[in-house]
Amino acid sequence: MTFLTTPIKGIFILEPRLFRDERGYFMETFSQREFDEHIGPVRFVQDNESQSTHGVIRGLHFQRPPFTQAKLVRCTHGRVLDVAVDIRVGSPTFGQHVAVELSDDNCRQLFIPHGFAHGFSVLSETAVFQYKCDNFYHPEAEGGLQLCDSALAIDWQVPVAEAILSPKDRLHPLLRDFESPFTYIS
Repeated sequence: MTFLTTPIKGIFILEPRLFRDERGYFMETFSQREFDEHIGPVRFVQDNESQSTHGVIRGLHFQRPPFTQAKLVRCTHGRVLDVAVDIRVGSPTFGQHVAVELSDDNCRQLFIPHGFAHGFSVLSETAVFQYKCDNFYHPEAEGGLQLCDSALAIDWQVPVAEAILSPKDRLHPLLRDFESPFTYIS
C-alpha cells in the first residue's frame, strides 16, 4: 500500500496495490502493521457503511471530545468526492480542506485524523461508502459545519442548490459562527 501525504498534515491518501488477472482483482485494504508504520497506532473499533444516490451530500460532520473519531474512508461502489476540513483552533491550515475523489475504480482511501470535519458528495448514480472509526458513535457528541459555507470554498462537484441534504445538515453553523472544540497541537 502507498501512503500519500496531502497539503494538510495528518491527512493521508492510501492507494492499495491491485493485482488483476482474468478472474478479477485482489487488494489488501488494510494492514495494521503498515498503518502503524506510516500513520501511527490507531485502533479502529467500528465499521460503517452508507448507500446514497447522485447529488447527495453528507456532512460536514465530527464528534466532540471526548468522543472524537479518526476515520479511514473508502467508496466501494461508484464515485464520491470526499472532503476533510481542518477545524483545529490554532492550526496553520484552520478552515482549509482536502478533497479527494474516491471510487471503486481508483480504490483509494482517505485517512482523516481527529480535529477534522468530514463529508462527501455522490458523483455517480449511486455510491456505497464505507469507513472505519477509532471511537464508537455517540449521538450526543455530534457536531457539524455548514457544507455550503463560502468561507470553506469547497467545490462539491454537484450543484449545492440541487443537492440532497438531511434536514440536520442544513442547520449546521458557518465557520465564522463556529466554536471549535479542537485545539491544534504541533
